[in-house]
Amino acid sequence: MAKLNDRQQAAVEHVGGPLLVLAGAGSGKTRVITEKIGHLIEHAGLDPQHIVAMTFTNKAAREMRERVGKRLPRDVVTRMRISTFHRLGLDLLREEHHHLGLRPNVSILDTEDTSALIRDLGVSEPDRIKLALRWISDQKQALQSPDDVAAAAESEADATLARLYGQYEAHLAAYNAVDFDDLIVKPTRLLQDNETVRLRWQQRIRYLLVDEYQDTNPVQYSMMRALVGIRARFTVVGDDDQSIYRFRGARPENLADLKTDYPELEVVKLEQNYRSTSRILRSANSVIERNTRLYEKTLWSALGEGTKLRVINVPDDTAEAERVITMMSTHRIRSGDRWSDYAILYRSNHQARVIEQALRAQNIAYRMTGGRSFFDRAEVKDLVAYLRLLANPDDDRAFLRIINVPRRELGPATLQRLGNYAQERHCALLQAAQEASSLGMISGRQGAELARFCNWHERLSRTAAHMRPDHILAEMISELAYRDWIAATTPDKPRADRKFKLIDDLMDWTRRLAEDERSLEDVVNHFSLVDMLDKQDSGDEADEVQLATLHASKGLEFRNVFIVGMVDGILPHENTDDVDEERRLFYVGITRAQTTLTLMVPRQIKRGGELVDVPSSRFLEELPETDVDWPDDVADAAEQQAQKARQIEALRARFGAKQGSGTG
Repeated sequence: MAKLNDRQQAAVEHVGGPLLVLAGAGSGKTRVITEKIGHLIEHAGLDPQHIVAMTFTNKAAREMRERVGKRLPRDVVTRMRISTFHRLGLDLLREEHHHLGLRPNVSILDTEDTSALIRDLGVSEPDRIKLALRWISDQKQALQSPDDVAAAAESEADATLARLYGQYEAHLAAYNAVDFDDLIVKPTRLLQDNETVRLRWQQRIRYLLVDEYQDTNPVQYSMMRALVGIRARFTVVGDDDQSIYRFRGARPENLADLKTDYPELEVVKLEQNYRSTSRILRSANSVIERNTRLYEKTLWSALGEGTKLRVINVPDDTAEAERVITMMSTHRIRSGDRWSDYAILYRSNHQARVIEQALRAQNIAYRMTGGRSFFDRAEVKDLVAYLRLLANPDDDRAFLRIINVPRRELGPATLQRLGNYAQERHCALLQAAQEASSLGMISGRQGAELARFCNWHERLSRTAAHMRPDHILAEMISELAYRDWIAATTPDKPRADRKFKLIDDLMDWTRRLAEDERSLEDVVNHFSLVDMLDKQDSGDEADEVQLATLHASKGLEFRNVFIVGMVDGILPHENTDDVDEERRLFYVGITRAQTTLTLMVPRQIKRGGELVDVPSSRFLEELPETDVDWPDDVADAAEQQAQKARQIEALRARFGAKQGSGTG
């Protein structure tokens, strides 16, 4: 293993106080975190159980744990906590639930659940539901309660939103549920307000490491400060130049707050890049230096100059996609690279459609980062909802999801009666259904179906207390005849087989979790967190071209990168009021490339079904002239023809060689 450079070594060995590691793109930050954990245990005398490393996604946490597992013995790693902010928040919330007025079997509501709740509270239009949830999230991240918001209301509109927020929180309490923000907000408020709880957790966490610190929001920073206390023994690793998630609440200003809140803060800059050639890095530096930056840093590389960046003009976005495929195919034949060595990056998801069409037309395999989640599939959502209702009988969203799955012919009128009764009794829908059934309030076939469901749930709830979660799931699927229902309601066998495969995958996943002695509640909450933090990934080993938005590309690297849509209105985006963040997004795209980078500039793009003229992105003017090729239209057209000729010639040579290589 290569020796750490001087700056990396300094970051590893500093343990006496607060430390900020400014880790430029490709500068080896993951290795620094891994080595620092080893140093804390082997040289600073810290017990592994008192070290916590936090990041933002389950995937990042898994990768960090794998890297640490290669550095330290397995029994040491299992005593550490390497997790997301939200996982730590959930653990704290579950242990300290009695301080928060919650019962142990708390549910986590996903976006679909919270959207349905807002709809139940009288907001019907999808756009208004999204706006309401975004507004509530903003209040929570600012640690503002409904009472705080109501007290500050300056208009009737403000007061209306405050009432909606209050009703939303009251319903969450009734469900014994939390939303995604609450996994950070509630523990942070508790740590701030309850000294006993705060000191208990500070004693457990003697050293804190935070990766991707520039992505923290205000409440995550508040949580971190509460956990480290006055000892302030922490290392945060981040890069303000790669802060691209303000729309999610990320606040790069947290870097500035560190200097204010911790005057003794040490800063170590990692500027040597181990990923890209010098031309790529000079281009990245030239772009990002236009921004106002808290810390100046200049990436450099010892990997050589490399080839120049190319800026390619094309007539429109259709021609752009076709040209990218031609250039990529030709380069692959000449270089011997795999399809997986190529990435096509774009600012917005809608740009991918024409690229997908061009790839499919050439039978080129591809995959998209950030695809549809495993937990977005109806079959998975159904079965997880059943598990949720077993774990938490007060989970009304889960009840409504599964009461007619499989079909029980309980119509809207019956469910409305149950809802009204539950509201009058101030109880959950399941309890209302049990009482309505026993009192004979709903008669006929619907009454019989409701009674059958309630009796089944009550019986399974009793036996579930003594069963492994995977055995509960298997028994549930069998008793519901869920597979038979899928077969009967799916129009063709291939589609049904795909649904059966999803069910099998869920059962396998539940079995693996159960082998770690996880309870039903643990399994349900694990699934909820995975769903909200990560999207289902296809295998990294597949030889496929990678398609990704610039946001989704962060943390990835590829030998050859194409960035499409380099026009004003797309990058920077026409709806942005923060050009600095758009420039950081471009910087992230540039620094994904290891050896070649091509920027595509369509003269026209489709808007409303019509082609419209668009100017080139202003960011192109910020690239260094000496490191970029700008072929003119004539030369570009000639090069395209030459590329096609080379492609044909290379194919002839390849197939000719194969035909002549037989043994006879």
